[in-house]
Amino acid sequence: MSAAAVLAEPMTMTEDGSEAKMESGAAVVAAFVEQRDGSVRATAHEVVGAAAELARDLGGEVHALAVGGPGLGAECGQLGARGAGVIRVAEGAELAQYQAESYAHIVAGMVAGGGYQAVLFPASALGADLAPRVAALLDVPLASDATGLEVVDGGLVVTRPVYGGKAFARVAFDASPAVVSLRPHVFPPGTRAAAGRVEVFTPAGGAPAGGRAVDFRAASGGSVDVAEAEIVVSGGRGLRGPENWGVIEDVRDALGPAAALGASRAVVDAGWRPHGEQVGQTGKTIAPKLYFALAISGAIQHLAGMRTARTIVAVNKDADAPIFNVADYGIVGDVFEVAPVLAAEIRRLKSAGG
Repeated sequence: MSAAAVLAEPMTMTEDGSEAKMESGAAVVAAFVEQRDGSVRATAHEVVGAAAELARDLGGEVHALAVGGPGLGAECGQLGARGAGVIRVAEGAELAQYQAESYAHIVAGMVAGGGYQAVLFPASALGADLAPRVAALLDVPLASDATGLEVVDGGLVVTRPVYGGKAFARVAFDASPAVVSLRPHVFPPGTRAAAGRVEVFTPAGGAPAGGRAVDFRAASGGSVDVAEAEIVVSGGRGLRGPENWGVIEDVRDALGPAAALGASRAVVDAGWRPHGEQVGQTGKTIAPKLYFALAISGAIQHLAGMRTARTIVAVNKDADAPIFNVADYGIVGDVFEVAPVLAAEIRRLKSAGG
């Protein structure tokens, strides 16, 4: 299936089941729906919500675009509550797992026939791979990792961090559609309910030649993904070495299986912890209900990744550490003395039913 063929033949399903080209201009903003194993990811709710807010300002509606295996359409119906007026779902057994080239051509085809002014993706691992492919097929620019969207003189202006989060750039577009990826956990899930009409279709033709994913395996250990956990315990270079990481793990274990481990960039760069645990501008942006920053000074790069946490607890022996400027609760002290007491108190409270 060539790019030209897909882009020239975007199809939808009419009420009687026959195929027809999508009417141009039917929607203003498109939102890509990320799924895994047939389940809609939390990032999809954020992207659809951001699209709904943008569509309101532009005077239009939202189309959610999804690609996956059989049955995904039924799963995607929930996005109507987030603001999707129409939910277009490309289903096929061969699409159950993410295939970069197939997904890119299918999404580009849907976008080319939709008359969209903007197309939003999550800046997740999948979105970071897919969004530039779609932009390239459409021959339009991409603004990645956006933290703000606004309409100025009828056009979209995107705010995105630059120079490691030390500054922010405002970007306008000179081509349509505007393709944008959104930083996870920055935009809230949508609350503007819409019709949520689901249109399922089977993409015509086979997958383009190229690489094909044959299997996905979860990381060993069965730990909670730091980007999805409601509680995160992060450690910094104040721990002095990887042999002392048990101090952080003890606090995490006291909190229970729902808590995840996080790390600062300095820790990851030193090889103490895997990159998948890094919180910050060049790691993962998170928004847990409870965040522990232990022996982390709070460099701007780190703050960019966790400052939207609902409650922040910081432990650092430097009373002037920047982390205390964003913390809800702060303890000035040695992490090797404070963390064990913190873990013991958490266990005591949990055993007492607190």
